[in-house]
Amino acid sequence: MQEYTTQMDAASKGIITPQMKQVLADEPISETDLLAGIAEGRIAVPANRNHKRLSAKGIGAGLKTKVNVNLGISEDKGSFDSETEKVRLAEQHKAHALMDLSVSGDTRRFRQHLVETSSLVIGTVPIYDTLTRTGKAAKEITVDDWFDTVEIHAADGVDFVTIHAGLTSDCLQTLKTDLRLAGIVSRGGSILAEWMVKNGRENPFFEHFDRLLDICLEYDVCISLGDGLRPGALKDASDAAQFHELIMLGRLTKRAWERGVQVIIEGPGHIPLHEIEMNIKLQKKLCHNAPFYVLGPLVTDIAPGYDHITSAIGGAVAAMHGADFLCYVTPAEHLRLPEASDVKEGIMASRIAAHAADIAKGLPGADRIDHEMGRYRKELDWENQFRCAMDPEKARSFREASMPGTEDVCTMCGEFCAVKRSSGLFDTPTEAS
Repeated sequence: MQEYTTQMDAASKGIITPQMKQVLADEPISETDLLAGIAEGRIAVPANRNHKRLSAKGIGAGLKTKVNVNLGISEDKGSFDSETEKVRLAEQHKAHALMDLSVSGDTRRFRQHLVETSSLVIGTVPIYDTLTRTGKAAKEITVDDWFDTVEIHAADGVDFVTIHAGLTSDCLQTLKTDLRLAGIVSRGGSILAEWMVKNGRENPFFEHFDRLLDICLEYDVCISLGDGLRPGALKDASDAAQFHELIMLGRLTKRAWERGVQVIIEGPGHIPLHEIEMNIKLQKKLCHNAPFYVLGPLVTDIAPGYDHITSAIGGAVAAMHGADFLCYVTPAEHLRLPEASDVKEGIMASRIAAHAADIAKGLPGADRIDHEMGRYRKELDWENQFRCAMDPEKARSFREASMPGTEDVCTMCGEFCAVKRSSGLFDTPTEAS
């Protein structure tokens, strides 16, 4: 018989699980620190017992910043095959997690396919799927409908579920007194808000939070406490509604931990660059240092087509100040369902942001590969430069598209190459010379 119910329960008992061993093999953290981090909630290891192919990842304090990829079949565009190709790209380009946001077709078949074939950490948003699964209008959904969907997702093997449980009636009231420019931009948040307002009822996931915890305990599912009131415009950043909900998420986090259920906190959104540090520190304070998962944040609203860049800028700053998990944003954000090429661009932008932040945080060994790259650039060793590159294929293709007459340099400088020209000028002479 298994000696523990969840990864958090195991850590509190000093038990190293197989999933923790996978984390330890990939992270600059000791066994003692990992156990303490998971037991205290500062680290989460999402690992559903039914996800047999999972290669577990740790998210939180003292670990590498992780990157998530969103995908899913939509009503107007996207198919089983196209979204499966995005999964392949996520694995090829070394993302750590993926979220299935499907809202059309046989969502369960696609979700089960993901669990059966992918080793990435898998998340879902059961709130969306409740509408798709039941075919009902939001107002007609019952409390049992909401929780039945959560249980189906958990049984299917998803490692974490995003639940906007902190979006209470009191939170919604702040939108009436503190008007927003962009309103509610969270899909799950808007669905729950519609249900609450039209039925005159409290958020079912807040009101019946223990029922949610019971499901998560049974399958060892991590709860990603969603930010239904995240700002979707710079004008709405850091407002009363956002922080009211954050306070509620902090309270729910403690309730989950008391039951041994792991928690990740979701965060914004669209945030001006100078407010990111404050947002991260406030989240860590109010949510008791639980791992923090951010969408971006995007630091300007006026770059559609380039939002993978606005997101990478915000993500690097957020992770430098303590965010643990970056949700990628593609160039197609705000415009359309991302295509395969958009997915790759979004992954690479977020991976660059995560790596830059890990260096800034002083994570042991984070800059080792950068130092190797610097040495190979000095030596004009192109093959090893490609080996060190985050995207070797793209780096090689750029060089091969414009080869110089002298192969050791590149077509930017040619024989005016500063590295080649200064080579040996400042080397310490040997005794023999």
